[in-house]
Amino acid sequence: MTDDHITSAGGDAPADAVRLAAGDAEVTITPGNGCRVGSLRIGGTELLRQGPRYGSFPMVPWCGRTDRGLFRNGDARHRLPVNSPPHAIHGTGRNVPWRTVHASDTAAAFAYDLADPWPYRGRVTQTFDLAADHLTLTLAVETAGDSFPAQAGWHPWFRRTLGEGEGADGAEISFTPGWQEERGADHLPTGRRIAPLPGPWDDCFGMPDGVDVTVTWPGQLELKVTSRAEWVVVYDEQSEAVCVEPQSGPPNGLNTLPRLVTPIDPLEVSATWAWRRL
Repeated sequence: MTDDHITSAGGDAPADAVRLAAGDAEVTITPGNGCRVGSLRIGGTELLRQGPRYGSFPMVPWCGRTDRGLFRNGDARHRLPVNSPPHAIHGTGRNVPWRTVHASDTAAAFAYDLADPWPYRGRVTQTFDLAADHLTLTLAVETAGDSFPAQAGWHPWFRRTLGEGEGADGAEISFTPGWQEERGADHLPTGRRIAPLPGPWDDCFGMPDGVDVTVTWPGQLELKVTSRAEWVVVYDEQSEAVCVEPQSGPPNGLNTLPRLVTPIDPLEVSATWAWRRL
């Protein structure tokens, strides 16, 4: 389907919004607002926190915080905008408009070209595939020239409660990580791997067999976040939402665990959100 035939979401959604539907699941993607998932509704129930900063946004070409906005690529030293002082956070992809490459009733693809303030040329693509009981998201980063380190992942804001009123049960998070990245006073991993601590969390965990985290709204819905990626950040310090963020490397990974994107080896990462009613 060409761009001229894309179905817009209607309501308060932007004019360029793309809506996917399968069974009783409906996803709205807003390419003009950082290609985020603006809405995920299951049987009419909204799972994502609403608002232009929320939904679920892609973290690319880096995830989480980069120490003081500085990273190296060989002998080259680069500075990124410090948008969460004293660090650079969550990449540039959430701040730019993406192009809609393709859209059908249940699948869509989007892209944008890497540009300043990212110091290397390349392209990022994001695809969505919706079924009645799951959504698969894929991010790919390609270079248009020199090799460079990069990361990719997602930052979904799942609603803390799906019901109305104070009596609604809040989301419960269940997972079994291999380790927790010790968090320093500067909110960056110290480099030490420790036994997982109880929440609340704003922390990165290692899952060497792949990310596998379950969010449960008791008596209502269970949502499982899985990925072949080996790192996940869990954030549950706000009353309105919880975040389960699969990503290709840990925070500050451009410096501590660089994964080079080369002309013959692009970076690709996928995640699946699968749900069932309880």
